[in-house]
Amino acid sequence: MSSGGVAICPFPIENNALSPCNIPDQHIVIYVAVSGSGSLTPMRVLESDSIESLKLRIQNHKGFVVKNQKLVWGGRELARSDSLVREYGVTDGNVMHLVLKLSDLQVISVRTCCGKEFTVHVERSRDVGYVKRQIANKKRGLVDLDDQEVVCNGECLEDQRLITDICKNKDAVIHLFVRKSAKIRAKPVERNYELSIVAPQSNDRRDDDVHTESGRGTGTENGVVLPIKPPDRGIWLEPMVVNPKIEVPLVLEDLVKSTIAGLDRGNYPVRSSEGMGGAYFMLDALGERYVSVFKPLDEEPMAVNNPRGLPFTVDGEGLKKGTRVGQGGLREVAAYILDHPKTSCRFISGDEKGFSGVPPTTMVKCLHDGFNHPEGLSVKIGSLQMFMENHGSCEDMGANAFPVGEVHKISVLDIRIANADRHAGNILLSKGEDGRTVLIPIDHGYCLPETFEDCTFDWLYWPQARKPYDAETIEYIKSLDAEEDIALLKFYGWDLPLECARTLRISTMLLKKGAERGLTPFAIGSIMCRETLKKESVIEEIVQEALDSVLPGTSESVLMESVSDIMDRRLDEITK
Repeated sequence: MSSGGVAICPFPIENNALSPCNIPDQHIVIYVAVSGSGSLTPMRVLESDSIESLKLRIQNHKGFVVKNQKLVWGGRELARSDSLVREYGVTDGNVMHLVLKLSDLQVISVRTCCGKEFTVHVERSRDVGYVKRQIANKKRGLVDLDDQEVVCNGECLEDQRLITDICKNKDAVIHLFVRKSAKIRAKPVERNYELSIVAPQSNDRRDDDVHTESGRGTGTENGVVLPIKPPDRGIWLEPMVVNPKIEVPLVLEDLVKSTIAGLDRGNYPVRSSEGMGGAYFMLDALGERYVSVFKPLDEEPMAVNNPRGLPFTVDGEGLKKGTRVGQGGLREVAAYILDHPKTSCRFISGDEKGFSGVPPTTMVKCLHDGFNHPEGLSVKIGSLQMFMENHGSCEDMGANAFPVGEVHKISVLDIRIANADRHAGNILLSKGEDGRTVLIPIDHGYCLPETFEDCTFDWLYWPQARKPYDAETIEYIKSLDAEEDIALLKFYGWDLPLECARTLRISTMLLKKGAERGLTPFAIGSIMCRETLKKESVIEEIVQEALDSVLPGTSESVLMESVSDIMDRRLDEITK
């Protein structure tokens, strides 16, 4: 189902909510623009309306559940559900953008009567015509699209028929047949194509048992797989290595290699219907499994080529305070580098898993007409992340089901990198070799901000966050060194701006001092996160007090000493 053309009925006429005697004096009227629809719908906002209540009203009138809604106004996501709408500065007549999280992918298994089998993956918002084109792209014989028709239970389906309309039950298998059109058929059809549309186990990311294939048109240089294929063919992918001394881990080599193989075989990137920016699922050489997710920098929220209809940024700031549009990919890679085990030589060590399990991520350049190119085909730069096998996200289950240690490892990462966008939807659920639940953190495009203003952690109010860290976690926290981390990121190509480096220093300091005092993730996280939109967090108060205590032009090291002293005092007060 597409979000385009959706209208929201904002006023319950049947309850006479519009009659003069029922309209409160203190209210404003805003306009909600559903991304992709181009239409504006008026909604009344009361003095007491919170973000949550506004989303509930949208849910009640149109059925878009609250967890699937993201509201954006003035270049900022209205992410704090308990804050009032007016606290974000929304005034009468303002336009608010509603971005909907839709169901994601269907796996379509194609079988022919002669025994051939293959699969295609499509969004449920696609139509039958798109499915036919995907099959044709595989060069398996279905080439003359106009000559084909799709039949379901004896009914011929028009090309405009949506997949979501066919899949009434997400768990059902729907059998379709693709055959020569009776209108032009001069002789019996020699072969039929049987398709089974199967709902995947998850509408989030999976890390498949990657089937890599060298394929045509690939080579290596300094251990990095590079395409030999010329860019004028319209398909090209190349890793970005800014430092020749970097020793690329095998896991990243394989990630790039398998993605190139899939593109070389003609498999189109599949844009996710999730999120507020462009994110593309990349298939393997067989076109059966996803191996990576590509996020172009120019398709980020508020970026020039954003595919979700969000307005272009005016001042360059991202949806979260202290972040910049076009830097999300750098932050995605930074989270992986900082989480991964490192050797004394400051190289990522082998292919070991990081402490918090951030999926392998690297920066690449990619050319393909399957991306969003409103101004013409051009090379995209963005992050390429391994596609992780999962059974959904944490928002699909109750928090009590998560192991304490798994929640703690996420908390360590989020506090350390001052994550400004940690919600249950970007923590995936998987199963380890022993069958135990494993949490996988993804989407780190808003980490390491310049300020702490928008730091938010959904896990803060999970019961596991009130448990103390175990000895192993405390030892890991003790081993962290912000100065080494800053140098490491510079070695890999990102010279952190002063404000972002300061954030990393202070957040790492807080994590280490808090863990040393035996504070729980809840206690430490509460210091970093605001209780309300307008009330500064404790860490913001500490930073401001430190800034006020030093002279202008004071060195960063002297400022950090002041922060450390004030933080010790505030933490001692908390522990007492």
